[in-house]
Amino acid sequence: MKVLVTGTSGQLGYDVMEELARRGHIGIGADRADTNASFEHVVLDITDKEKVFEVISNIKPDAIVHCAAWTNVDGAEDPDNLEIVRAVNVDGTRNLAEACKKIDAKFVYISTDYVFNGEGERPWRPDDKNYAPINVYGQSKLDGEKEVARILDKYFIVRIAWVFGRNGKNFIKTMIEVGKTHDTVRVVDDQIGTPTYTVDLARLLVDMIETDKYGYYHATNEGGFISWADFTEEIYKQTGMDVKVERVTTEEYGLSKAKRPFNSRLDKSKLVENGFKPLPEWKDALSRFIVSSKS
Repeated sequence: MKVLVTGTSGQLGYDVMEELARRGHIGIGADRADTNASFEHVVLDITDKEKVFEVISNIKPDAIVHCAAWTNVDGAEDPDNLEIVRAVNVDGTRNLAEACKKIDAKFVYISTDYVFNGEGERPWRPDDKNYAPINVYGQSKLDGEKEVARILDKYFIVRIAWVFGRNGKNFIKTMIEVGKTHDTVRVVDDQIGTPTYTVDLARLLVDMIETDKYGYYHATNEGGFISWADFTEEIYKQTGMDVKVERVTTEEYGLSKAKRPFNSRLDKSKLVENGFKPLPEWKDALSRFIVSSKS
């Protein structure tokens, strides 16, 4: 299978490329700049519709895994960035979906729990439609979802949360760095969800494109729902760092420009129902991430 992966300079795109190679598939990375990657890749600005059509019609992939996105949640709230956020997350997604339709390829769109309003305690189901995003980023990702579902039939829309991977910045790396210079860190305890390790998610995404079980899915690691404070304590425990976690509310923490969801719980039961293997428990994923970061 030949697969085009966008956003290969990011955490997930990089790991999808590695998973494709492990399985013997042909992976072609696409990014807006030359990343000097070790794998085959093309320079592609997904907001350039003409270029998107040209590249995809030339490559003719069997599937496209769309990992590229504007993911700076706070930055998306800046009025000066509104146009580029929508250009990347909505227009870019539309361009890829339309090009995908012309060659009749499968399409994977990576979305987020931020498409929901973040209220309540019930885990969000893949087919829930009561969206109401609470920030610009969430709205842009929801609008991207709608473009995919409007244009295509052969699509997987996969919502994830609390992502961490080896290639790029993430919460774990930040907490470890902060812990090196602080005895105590303040972390919110009223935002609840589950982390997602990109290595594990990449395996699932390749599992998906090897099937025709299309539709909406939710995917995070297993192991139950936790707060960011719980996650931080486990990070320090597994790294052997003597740092105290001070649990605070979102209101007490302040700082963030964009509103954050309190309820990032995602119901992942549809994965098993459709024959997909769930991701491992998040503590195990964290352990493997820490080991890989040292190598």
